[in-house]
Amino acid sequence: MSREKNKKKLVIFTTTILTYVLILFFVSACQAYPSMGTDKEKLNVLLITIDTLRADWLSCYGSEHLDTPNIDSLSERGVLFSRAFANTSTTLPSHANILLGTTPPYHGVHDNINFVVREEFLTLAEYLKEHDYSNGAFIGAYPLHAKFGLNQGFDTYDDEMDRLPFQDFMSEERRGEVVIDRALSWLKKRNSPWFLWIHCWDPHDPYEPPEPYLTQYKEHPYTGEVAYVDFVLGRFFAYLEENNLFEDTLVIFTGDHGESLGQHGEKTHGFLAYNTTIWIPLIIISPGFEKRRVEHYVSHIDIFPTVCDILNFKKPSFLQGISLVPALKGKKVPQRPIYFESLHPYYSKGWAPLRGFIFNKEKYTSSPIPELYDLGADFDEKSNLAAKRKLGRFEKRLEKIMSDYIFPESERAEERLDKESLEKLRSLGYISSSPDTRKENFTRDDDVKMLLPYYNQAMEALEQYGQGNKKQGFETLKKIITERKDLAVTYINLADLYKKEKRLRDAVEVLKIGHENVPSNYFVFFSLLNSLQEAGQYNNIIQAFHGKSYLQMESDPAIWNLLGNAYYKTSNFEKAIDQYKMALSLDAESQLLFANLGEAQFSLAVKKKDKTMLQKALQSFQTAVKLDPDYALSHVGLGKAFRLLGRFDYAIASFRKALDLDDKLDEALYVLGLTYLDKGDKDKALSTLTLYKQKYYDSLPDDQKQKLDDLIRRCKLNKNEPNSMQSLKPIS
Repeated sequence: MSREKNKKKLVIFTTTILTYVLILFFVSACQAYPSMGTDKEKLNVLLITIDTLRADWLSCYGSEHLDTPNIDSLSERGVLFSRAFANTSTTLPSHANILLGTTPPYHGVHDNINFVVREEFLTLAEYLKEHDYSNGAFIGAYPLHAKFGLNQGFDTYDDEMDRLPFQDFMSEERRGEVVIDRALSWLKKRNSPWFLWIHCWDPHDPYEPPEPYLTQYKEHPYTGEVAYVDFVLGRFFAYLEENNLFEDTLVIFTGDHGESLGQHGEKTHGFLAYNTTIWIPLIIISPGFEKRRVEHYVSHIDIFPTVCDILNFKKPSFLQGISLVPALKGKKVPQRPIYFESLHPYYSKGWAPLRGFIFNKEKYTSSPIPELYDLGADFDEKSNLAAKRKLGRFEKRLEKIMSDYIFPESERAEERLDKESLEKLRSLGYISSSPDTRKENFTRDDDVKMLLPYYNQAMEALEQYGQGNKKQGFETLKKIITERKDLAVTYINLADLYKKEKRLRDAVEVLKIGHENVPSNYFVFFSLLNSLQEAGQYNNIIQAFHGKSYLQMESDPAIWNLLGNAYYKTSNFEKAIDQYKMALSLDAESQLLFANLGEAQFSLAVKKKDKTMLQKALQSFQTAVKLDPDYALSHVGLGKAFRLLGRFDYAIASFRKALDLDDKLDEALYVLGLTYLDKGDKDKALSTLTLYKQKYYDSLPDDQKQKLDDLIRRCKLNKNEPNSMQSLKPIS
């Protein structure tokens, strides 16, 4: 644990410890904090967060879309807050707000991309750990992976996802039933007191509920996801009921943010901050509090201090929310501004920032096109009052809120992600390019509300193409480019459509134009290099790379691998080796990178007849095989290295393993035949090379057909030549 965190904890607990000493010594007849006696007197704490859950999709909040009986059962036991708000509209920041009790200006986590919860901040789990709680968390998707920092204080942080094959990261989420099963397994082994956090990802897009919900809600799959989550939670609640755990457990149920579902021009979430995405359900159950409905405006940062108050633990001084215990008792809570922000577009795309606050049922959003709503009369935010009011006082209040909330070192939460994180978050729909230099001054053209329609059209173009409206898909993207040349996603999507049409040259050209118009966008640049590789324009990759510098290069091994491939294909093996080693310095567990390094080392060894380099190639291939025994090309490389070292039996075993994994590897089959010939086993050499001829002869050029025929004739004539250092490239 860091020295800074120890200092913070010392401040937090000193008063409590001194109080106990005085109480035990002077006032043995009473206790200021009764829940801190025996473990049996402490309430358990259950936190349930459902990703992307709109409050108005629950029947206890008046939903007309479906019945949610199991979640409703919570409201029958406790207190339902009808006007609870998230302070952010994306997953990681919202959970940071909940578990830290502070806002993003304080903890510095503004987006899922490139941010981590720093170790010096005290989490709710750590705080309860100090009070002898056993803590477990069960996570539904990758944005809350332990590497992003919310695992602090948990004895068990179960974020293991069932993964699909190599380079497919869509599996970096798991069904709610899996999360519940894991959580129940943990809970059944626990003694009180415990703190359990359950996170279900299911309502997040893409909306793909399991049967029977997929069929039942075919026209409204988001509704099906919510129905499914309600079902799986029912099994968990039944366990709590059967074991009388509701009697000694504090339960907090909430959503991390909502979902626009097309309202206000936003299909999902993370761009805007209307109530469709920041109004969330909040239900609190605790022994001693009656069922009621609370209309007060509250937010996520109020959860941490409320837990402290209910447990009779001293609240840490840094908390920015308030205790909701008075509201649980039917009393008023103090009115104060509720800060919110939606900065994913700012940090990931360079669009104008969006921040605001809610106070006295007025909601102000600061952006180049400001907005002001009377939530008492217009909770759906259909009538913007900004043009009718003087906004200076609202801007001043927002500045004051931010200055009160800010923590001097909050910027340290921003970090560059590794390639694995980039790929996984991209697969979940979050990732885009973070500009190297952010603008400070913005105009109406930079407002999210102005840019989002173009972004939506660019994504709709892919749907048009996929539905068979190919011409319309192309025309949509081309029209956007004529109107907004600075929208990176348009060039990337248009290039993808050209590739689907096998028009690789056009894909390259449109990405060149995109790189000229948005030169700071890393993913346009990366897509350009990748397309040049597909087109076999390796010298152009090297030329395009010259003099370029992006911050993402510091943490993205894929681009160094791509440059290594370009040098390898142009026979500059020394430079290829340098690039692959650079990539491995960023990802030392990639079998693909070790296999590529081995190929470059092998080729250099053949070129220079360098046995030492050949040994290095062998080691690289062995590491690749160890990292992923099912990656066939690593076995091919290993076999080639063994063959040149004269270790024929090992070479043969490697080639046969490669062919077991992929029987279409022509190189493995051909060099296996050569290795049998090297070993003197002419019968197996003949049968192997004959099979190779049967499968690939028609696709070979004439000179290579002749070479293959000569080898087969040699086997039949019972001739053999000594092994020597030679190129073993496939003849196909």
